[in-house]
Amino acid sequence: MSQESNIEAQQKFGEAVNSRDFAAFDELVAADCVDNDPAPGQVAGPEGYKTFFGELATAFPDFALEVERLVANDTDVSFAYTATGTHQGPLMGHEATGRKVTFRGLQISRFEGGKMVERWGSSDQLGLLQQLGLA
Repeated sequence: MSQESNIEAQQKFGEAVNSRDFAAFDELVAADCVDNDPAPGQVAGPEGYKTFFGELATAFPDFALEVERLVANDTDVSFAYTATGTHQGPLMGHEATGRKVTFRGLQISRFEGGKMVERWGSSDQLGLLQQLGLA
């Protein structure tokens, strides 16, 4: 696949997150996709992302990702992002705090045949927990 098609697939993934269209992950993520930074208990493939982002949307109903910088080649798409939301539901065993959060992260996704097959990522989880008063 081309650099442009990989960027398009990554952008569709981000749109699915922001619109809560998690069924789109079936078309965008390979069944055996390897996540090198999974959430605790996250299973492989589209179902793992559906569960993760579903839980995130419950904790932060207004959760949104904004890509700040994106670079790509014929196999990989890398981007820096800012995530925002208001904590209105349970998160990692903690009740809602009502606090607004903003945190940053980086991700690298590898694509084959228009689907994400591997992911590496890191986000400022400590900053998130500090903003919520949980760390």
